[in-house]
Amino acid sequence: MKEYFPDIPKVVYEGPDSDNPFAFTHYNPEEVVAGKTMREHLRFAAPYWHVMRNELSDPFGAGTALMPWDDGTDSLDNALARVPVFFEFLDKIDIDLYCFHDRDIAPEGKTLDETHEIFARVVEELESYQQSTGKSLLWGTACLFGHPRYAHGAATSPSAEVYAYAASQVKHALEATHRLGGTGYVFWGGREGYGSLINTDMKRELDHLGAFLHMAVDHAKKIGFEGQFFIEPKPREPSTHQYDSDAAACLNFLREYDLLEHFQLNIETNHATLAGHTMEHELQTAIGAGALGSIDANRGDELLGWDTDQFPTDIYGTTRVMLEVLKMGGFTKGGLNFDAKRRRESHEPEDLFHAHIGGMDAFARGLKIAAKIIEDGKFSDFIAHRYASFNTGTGAEIESGKASLDSLDAYARGIDAPQLASGRQEYLENLFNRYL
Repeated sequence: MKEYFPDIPKVVYEGPDSDNPFAFTHYNPEEVVAGKTMREHLRFAAPYWHVMRNELSDPFGAGTALMPWDDGTDSLDNALARVPVFFEFLDKIDIDLYCFHDRDIAPEGKTLDETHEIFARVVEELESYQQSTGKSLLWGTACLFGHPRYAHGAATSPSAEVYAYAASQVKHALEATHRLGGTGYVFWGGREGYGSLINTDMKRELDHLGAFLHMAVDHAKKIGFEGQFFIEPKPREPSTHQYDSDAAACLNFLREYDLLEHFQLNIETNHATLAGHTMEHELQTAIGAGALGSIDANRGDELLGWDTDQFPTDIYGTTRVMLEVLKMGGFTKGGLNFDAKRRRESHEPEDLFHAHIGGMDAFARGLKIAAKIIEDGKFSDFIAHRYASFNTGTGAEIESGKASLDSLDAYARGIDAPQLASGRQEYLENLFNRYL
């Protein structure tokens, strides 16, 4: 069988003392941390779009990526030729899961029927390789933002014809996800928003989007798909404002349109940055609503105002993410999808491996540190003590809903003026650093 990465060995764990650039120094898949193996905790996934299709272009320059297996055409043969390359990559990097957009794995045809036929043929090929390799689909989605027809949105398009095309695309992508055993299906509204309100009926567009998602829920029930639906927040780019702008906006939308029981959130670090939030903020917002489902693992550049999708190598960041994941009890149908791309100057095939090794090691370190922080309990004890006044007496009445303005007025008039205790922020930051 032909090898597409003949000079790359299968990446294995060699420990912190290894100087092998093609080895893990911290990610030991079978090492048990906090009751589960690293493989079970982290549930790494590789995105088909970045691994196989990203040419490494940017807003100011053409792509630089060397992909000798790709002939550069939008043919079915070329789409099929990418599949064994991808599964060889998954095997050598020891990642069990993957994600895809429909247009990443298969091109459009001359008609919609031909498009669906091409897509079905590539899905058949993916299914065959899954069966022979043991790899699995984490989640699928439809690309409802790349084609010019979606310039004004898909489920929020002012055109009913475009809306119908988008629905057709989602129908087939959802059915493919079900066929491939995917544990989730993502809606990322890349153009579900507006450039200007001067030509937009925002309420009508939101109503259309709500109806669209209900149709997807209904179709999932019809075909027996029991995977989790996700929405992925992003504030802007390319739209001036996207309706799924951050976790809070998504949760508000889901509640308003009676969809919260069917959807969780897929939170991306780079999108949190663009929304003006920390990743911790977005994760805690989702967790507070019982709606954190999955994570796109990357980071952004705070000096650049666009979606740079860099690999997550910041140990502070990975530790903070894993603290939230562990505190919520871990993933069920989600995981850590590396929605990240190499830098434009890292254009050789081996750079795909260096990039993923770095991200996997960074999350392994973050997992171990987070588990130790939780085990020691110093942070949780401090926070519990800080809010202890709400555990009994008037504080407990406030939390239970028994307090009133009259009762609190009477209580406040009978006590001395409150004296605040220090929040000890600097002490806690120092303590956090000691774990690293």
